[in-house]
Amino acid sequence: MPLRLERQEHVSGLRLAAAPLLALVFTLIVGAVMFVALGHDPVRAFTIYFVEPLLDPWTLQELVVKASPLLIIGIGLAFCYRANRWNIGAEGQYVAGAVVGSWLALATNGTEAGPWVLPAMLVLGALGGALWGLIPAFLRARFGSSEILTSLMLVYVAQLGLDYLVRGPWKDPAGFNFPQSVTFDPVATVPLLMEEGRMHGGILIALIVVAVATFVLGRTLIGYSIELGGSAPRAAAFAGFDERRVTYGVFAVSGALAGLAGIIEVAGPIGNLQPSISPGYGFTAIIAAMLGRLHPVGILVASLVLALTYIGGEAAQISMRLPFDVTRVFQGTLLIAILAADVLIRYRIRRVEGTSHA
Repeated sequence: MPLRLERQEHVSGLRLAAAPLLALVFTLIVGAVMFVALGHDPVRAFTIYFVEPLLDPWTLQELVVKASPLLIIGIGLAFCYRANRWNIGAEGQYVAGAVVGSWLALATNGTEAGPWVLPAMLVLGALGGALWGLIPAFLRARFGSSEILTSLMLVYVAQLGLDYLVRGPWKDPAGFNFPQSVTFDPVATVPLLMEEGRMHGGILIALIVVAVATFVLGRTLIGYSIELGGSAPRAAAFAGFDERRVTYGVFAVSGALAGLAGIIEVAGPIGNLQPSISPGYGFTAIIAAMLGRLHPVGILVASLVLALTYIGGEAAQISMRLPFDVTRVFQGTLLIAILAADVLIRYRIRRVEGTSHA
């Protein structure tokens, strides 16, 4: 008999809250099977991945540093996903923001520019990401194109553009032919919060983004229009909310936050432009947004969990000689598990009786 998914009218809030925990448990089970298949002790592997990084003060700082871009990008994606607009191209918007913001750092390099450079770079980075995010929004609003495909394809355009710049016009002439720009001046770098370690001021910006997004999504008419447009488009139209305006708005916010994360990362921990300025933050942030239930505080917790997989994966590479792809398997399994849990909670499976035709 054929099966059909039927949406449930009433979904328990407790079940929705438990879904991420169930997804985590399922991911750990899959991970244990994977480690056994690779010939490793799963208990030792999980200890290296998830326990040892929490026992080292320096690693704890790295955990916060790696969670910061995931948090900022994930909150931007939450704006899109709440409105039922599927931005899959945050990685490209991250790169676009880093490139546009870095232009000012390179233009003022070696000059007597003042402390205005860094704030201007942050603004330019957010603007660059927003403009890159508005491209799939325009294509959807004007031509009905799938924003999933267009935003994803633009990722590769942005990455190839960055690669061209650091190997060509923006390459450091004194960099021994390495594909990278000059190191940014102190006025163009994000200041450190502590003398030892890599914790920087971008972390404070990430916390401000959490507070502002929580207020906007939960307490303002803008947040209500986004939520209503995503859950009940017809009701939103009757209420006078313009679908195109919502599309442009959420993509602009999502792109701006991704671009902001990009310029913070380049002007902070990295310090210059390189061909690879992200280990996949834009894609991993999708998991953070989903795991955090599209709520800024939930995304904060999810970002820390995913940052832990990055750090644990690096440690497992050294001590257990595991490929870093294991970390990607963890992250991908977690995304599949949280999506599957959502479907099983929000829908029920029913058998459809077949009909006979004479």
